[in-house]
Amino acid sequence: MRWKPIVAAVAIATFSGAAVAETVQVRVGHQSQVTNTVSGGVVIERLRLFEEHLPTDGKYEDVEFVVQYADFDSGPPITNRMVAGQLEFGVMGDYPLIVNGATFQNTGRAESLFVAMTGYNARGTGNGIVVPVDHEAQSLEDLAGHQLSTPFGSAAWGMTLDALSQAGILDDIQLRDQGPPVGVANIRTGNIDAHADFTPWSEVMEYRGFGRKVFDGSEVGQPTFHGTVVRDDFAEEHPRVVEAYIAATMEAQEWIKEDPMRAATKLEEWTTIEKEVLYLYFSEGGITSVDPTLKPEWVDALKYHHATLQRERSVPDLDFDRWVDDSFVRAVYESQGKDYEAQLEKIVRSEPGAPGFPPAEAWFADEGIVKYDSIGEMLEAVEEAEAAGDEVRATYVYDHDTGLKLFGHVASYVETDEDYVAFMRAVDAESYASDNGGSIVELSALRY
Repeated sequence: MRWKPIVAAVAIATFSGAAVAETVQVRVGHQSQVTNTVSGGVVIERLRLFEEHLPTDGKYEDVEFVVQYADFDSGPPITNRMVAGQLEFGVMGDYPLIVNGATFQNTGRAESLFVAMTGYNARGTGNGIVVPVDHEAQSLEDLAGHQLSTPFGSAAWGMTLDALSQAGILDDIQLRDQGPPVGVANIRTGNIDAHADFTPWSEVMEYRGFGRKVFDGSEVGQPTFHGTVVRDDFAEEHPRVVEAYIAATMEAQEWIKEDPMRAATKLEEWTTIEKEVLYLYFSEGGITSVDPTLKPEWVDALKYHHATLQRERSVPDLDFDRWVDDSFVRAVYESQGKDYEAQLEKIVRSEPGAPGFPPAEAWFADEGIVKYDSIGEMLEAVEEAEAAGDEVRATYVYDHDTGLKLFGHVASYVETDEDYVAFMRAVDAESYASDNGGSIVELSALRY
């Protein structure tokens, strides 16, 4: 956790001559290295968007706001700080959100409110299970009898419980609690058989060349997302501050969508996550979609996840009607003249061959992102660039079966008479070649 800096949790009074000026302190717990949370944390922090939207009239006319951000590796410690009264806002993933709400409702004191979304993937990709590149395991089932680490209490932990339960091997896996830095390091050194993590760590390990994904979160069949909770006592006292936070989040989301390469480049500076990985998430057709609305589909998914946690880990009951509160985000939409009900119906779903998405892209050090009408064209361009000594930073293609965007160098390919067909999983490529003809190929040109 990184504080900037720690201050008192309550509003205090300061004296200037005979006048009394109130100082309202607001603390946000976020995860700067988690792509689905950046619009509710590091972006609004670095661009000072929260401060721009804070109220300055009415009872806030003479108020001085002090906004602090605390950076964490995962969601559970954010909940601990919120329960202790040391944070007002928390940004975290789907399973941690559930634990947050249930924990608060069972403290007998303040509660939390789920007030806005920060990022999602409707198919559930982003979470993933990775093994060292030279590990024998080729599938989730191959991990039976092995050790698997994951940040306990995180979105990836919940996904892992669900996946292992569906596969019938939950009792055959030794689970260990390891956060992203430790888990990633252990995959690099081969000190753990597998590591499950949330956005963007599976792709980080793939991009850095020492990790290989054997299970993608989309295979669970549920969406994955991150969002914001706020202490209800703070929200009751300062509803306009909650609305200001949501307005800042919405502005951050627009900033990401306006220029994904700019966002990826700046976020690399702010987080140390490679911009090539971040572009995979934020680009058109990418893994992360940003939208603050609390859609019924997300609530249904949370109820599904809550049932998983109650079955596997005895998480307490959660009254969703008390916890989910879209009144604040609705108020922001109304104040900005936007149609909240219309946005509720819009869900970005990756689809195979979706119109408007190029089949392939390459990121060249000199030219930037170049889009191609076929994988074959991209391959030719990459080979020419490398022959000329030009640096290729990354390549991107889409999984034929799901439409999910992935790195070109980790995909499996079938060569057909027309072009190449890309797949996230080798078994799917083999099945396609068997059913439709074509040959499995190793694309040596794609090292990025």
